[in-house]
Amino acid sequence: MDIRASLAAQSYAGARNATAPQPQAEPTGAAGRAATGFAETLARAETTARAAMTGDADPHALVQALAETELAIQTAVTMRNKVVEAYQEILRMPV
Repeated sequence: MDIRASLAAQSYAGARNATAPQPQAEPTGAAGRAATGFAETLARAETTARAAMTGDADPHALVQALAETELAIQTAVTMRNKVVEAYQEILRMPV
């Protein structure tokens, strides 16, 4: 079985289009801008990773994109944890 990188990239790109979210209105507020920035960071990293798999990007760009993605994910997890903590604190309040 012979799998070529270009065939894999084309198949991946076709599957990505089928699962792409539908465009919506621009989010407002700090949380909306953070979510948009998070999605853009992940999209850039995915593009760089795809280019690295086909040999079109240098390894340094891939490592940088992965580091940016890791930082974005850590930030998103921290924000989620803060929201959960705030929600739990509200639940503990006497009525």
